[in-house]
Amino acid sequence: MIEILYFEFFRNALIAGLLASVACGVMGTYVVVKKISFISGGIAHSAFGGIGLGYLLGFNPIIGAVIFSIASALGIGVISQQGHENEDTIIATMWATGMALGILFIALAPGYAPDLMSYLFGNILFVPTEDLLIMLLLDVLIIGVVWLFYNEFLALSFDEEFATIMNIPVKKLSLLLLCLIALTVVMLIKIVGVILVIALLSIPAAIAHQHTENLKKIMMVAILFGMLFTFAGMWLSYLADVPSGATIIILAAGAYGISIAFGKIRKKSVSMR
Repeated sequence: MIEILYFEFFRNALIAGLLASVACGVMGTYVVVKKISFISGGIAHSAFGGIGLGYLLGFNPIIGAVIFSIASALGIGVISQQGHENEDTIIATMWATGMALGILFIALAPGYAPDLMSYLFGNILFVPTEDLLIMLLLDVLIIGVVWLFYNEFLALSFDEEFATIMNIPVKKLSLLLLCLIALTVVMLIKIVGVILVIALLSIPAAIAHQHTENLKKIMMVAILFGMLFTFAGMWLSYLADVPSGATIIILAAGAYGISIAFGKIRKKSVSMR
């Protein structure tokens, strides 16, 4: 394992895993606490439309993913706030439409899309150096916004009615939170792909949330779990010569199952005392 650290692509992968874990831990906490995992899934799959548009028009597909993911986040947020339509229906529609547009754009694009599978299923080993700078900037943006609005987001996460009474701009902050989730989704696309992004965004925070209700502690523990799953998944995928993104998610899902079982055992032992 040590010898592979001499390769730049693997060092880039380790840095990418660290940066992605920070974003996942912070934004995944809000996804889990507010119970909006389905929304993050809709945003992730909508981003595929932007990836397809990038192939069709010849620009960086990640830029297209940013545009589509933020547009879908704002669309879901605004329409659901108006209350005229069922939120689940809106999310499912954008989920399906984004994937359909992506497939259509790629079919219309000239030539062959050689790295399409990396956007669908991810490949952390192929993250270029320039993408690391983008990921770092996104991390700084996410941490900066959360730091500025931490108390407001805290109230928003646990009691929206109380936040409204306290004159907190709930609707605007909800849209801002969805946009930050959209940016996190785009960051994760290069790591685990559109198909698996919802798992890495929610599982580490879900495990942390099982053991504490403190928002800051959930974030810190989720970041640590994200790093553990990412680094261990990369190591196992290297040894077994299997896709890294899928390995990372399987490890995370296994750990989540163990955490659930441990929680039930702990509750049973407490009730028997």
